Amino acid sequence: MIGLNDAADRLGVHYMTVYRYVRTGRLPAVKIAGEWQVDEADLDRLRQREAVARVQGSRRSWATSRMLDRLLAGDEVGAWTVAESALASGAQPADIHLELLAPALQAIGEQWQAGDLDVGDEHKASVVAQRVISRLGPRFNRRGRKRGLVILGAVAGERHEIPVAMVADQLRGEGFEVADLGADTPAASFVAAAKRLEPLCVLVSVTGTGHEAAVAEAVSSVRAETDAALFVGGAAVPDEKTAVALGSDRWTGVDARQVVAAVEELRGA
Repeated sequence: MIGLNDAADRLGVHYMTVYRYVRTGRLPAVKIAGEWQVDEADLDRLRQREAVARVQGSRRSWATSRMLDRLLAGDEVGAWTVAESALASGAQPADIHLELLAPALQAIGEQWQAGDLDVGDEHKASVVAQRVISRLGPRFNRRGRKRGLVILGAVAGERHEIPVAMVADQLRGEGFEVADLGADTPAASFVAAAKRLEPLCVLVSVTGTGHEAAVAEAVSSVRAETDAALFVGGAAVPDEKTAVALGSDRWTGVDARQVVAAVEELRGA
């Protein structure tokens, strides 16, 4: 039996990736003296499955390009067809978020910043992406007792709601109850929700730059009024140093799966 740090080294991945494998059941593990331990034979089997997944991933790269094309065209039906085909081929709803939609939207954002697209193109693509996410939403529903409630939203002035929606869906998929406050959420709204709902944690999202004052207000307000754990995440939080500087209890990583893993680790389940 070996620990998760050793398992991560053998797989060549981050510790949080191995932790997510354990929490989602992809890698069997047991707790010994309070630490997760995995069998080396199970680790070898996972490595073999991951090799197969990399081959499948090359096929999904084509699907990502196709998704990008359909988003730019404003073609909701076509974008959903790409997502539906991936699901039929064995992809999970979370894979549609992170392997098709997120890379396509990132590419669109980069083209807009470079001046190759205008804001209308970017908005048109975002609308189609939001509709695809809405159609995927029910697939994340999980029956049974909830594992805790999480509040999340984007800070005041931050109008990117797609990252929030993706995290909300994936938390629901792992059995958490979610209070999604959406984009452009005032600090007072985070506080009101936290005092009323007594959450496991509050997730404050910030995607773009220039929102430091809004983040500081949300963080200080929540900390002054509640004892809830508080995470600040999003594209504007690329590393641990930035997360701590913004007032986060810890860095939650750079994608929705890592955020979910951080919440699960906080829960200690």
